[in-house]
Amino acid sequence: MTSTFNRRELLAAGGAVIAFAGGGASAFALGSAGVPAGAIVVNALGGLSNPNVEPSERKEASGWTSTDAVIDRRVIDDARASGLTAVNITLGHVFGPNEPFEQTVREIAHWDAVARRYPNDLVKIESAGDILRAKRENRIGLIYGFQNTTMLGSDPSRADVFANLGVRIVQLTYNPANAVGDGSMAPENRGLTPFGREVVERLNANRVMVDLSHSGEQTCLEAARISKQPISINHTGCRALTDLPRNKTDAELRLVAERGGFVGIYFMPFLNPTSKATADDVVAHIEHAVNVCGEDHVGIGTDGGITTIDDLNAYKAKIAKEIADRRAAGMGAKGENPDTLPFVIDLRGPSQFHDLADRLRRRGHSEARIEKILGVNFVAYAKRVWGA
Repeated sequence: MTSTFNRRELLAAGGAVIAFAGGGASAFALGSAGVPAGAIVVNALGGLSNPNVEPSERKEASGWTSTDAVIDRRVIDDARASGLTAVNITLGHVFGPNEPFEQTVREIAHWDAVARRYPNDLVKIESAGDILRAKRENRIGLIYGFQNTTMLGSDPSRADVFANLGVRIVQLTYNPANAVGDGSMAPENRGLTPFGREVVERLNANRVMVDLSHSGEQTCLEAARISKQPISINHTGCRALTDLPRNKTDAELRLVAERGGFVGIYFMPFLNPTSKATADDVVAHIEHAVNVCGEDHVGIGTDGGITTIDDLNAYKAKIAKEIADRRAAGMGAKGENPDTLPFVIDLRGPSQFHDLADRLRRRGHSEARIEKILGVNFVAYAKRVWGA
């Protein structure tokens, strides 16, 4: 399905957004073109935190939550230097011992407070127009999203509560099965449960994006078919290139695109069979997705942050423990190994989107297509689901 919100309309709706490059690409010395001047960059799933600073009030027994993310001046400056316009940040219960509903409400309140603390730098996103406003005002947009539906419990009306609190994206499953359907690591590969179909209907009624990242194939296909609005797969790779469960089949990618949806390619180890992905792998998966979905339905959802890890050796030991803990909790995925880093080593830091744009440019992709991949396609999809 062809997008009904093209680049010309996007720029017009943004009030000549090209005039508001601000602290983005134009302020970044690369010696190459990088992100096109004035382009909108939307990370459909990512982080916004300084990984080099420990949170002041971490409670080890409770497991990681989004309230552990450290937002400081370096994080904001790095995000601006990267060209980032908006990012889908993961809030709420994904897995662990916490009470899902209460934890999630607390995290939403926390991020509302973070946005108020940095009113000139951050803005909460609830519509496609808010993304354009973030660009005009040179602020970083925060899109509230979930990566599981455990916080709904057995009550689909909780989707109304979270929508009213500003949650704009709900991923139906994490890796295992849950009450909604099967995740990518559930061996049965069943579709949605009756409760899951209720949840999709409720999310549609609230104009919340239905995200099928991490889902099993049948769950994704069924959700795409029954949803009254287009669905998304905000962070994934292409299984035709790397046969791992976290990547999506061509059938999933094609159906999502045919129904007006969005596919974001991640910067994750699952893009390579060795679990050590490179920037070339990211480009290859983007190109495959474009070939399957068309250039109007593909973007980026890195599943990572922007601020560089200063001590990579110390981080490697930390991530090895995290992967072991995920495996012990039954939440890991095939392709996560003790020596696996959860990012692409040569496509990270504030230069990552600039570098990606240059790599696509060298592969012969047009400036218009590069802008679509970086953010125009996500904004068009957001307009179809959230409204302007």
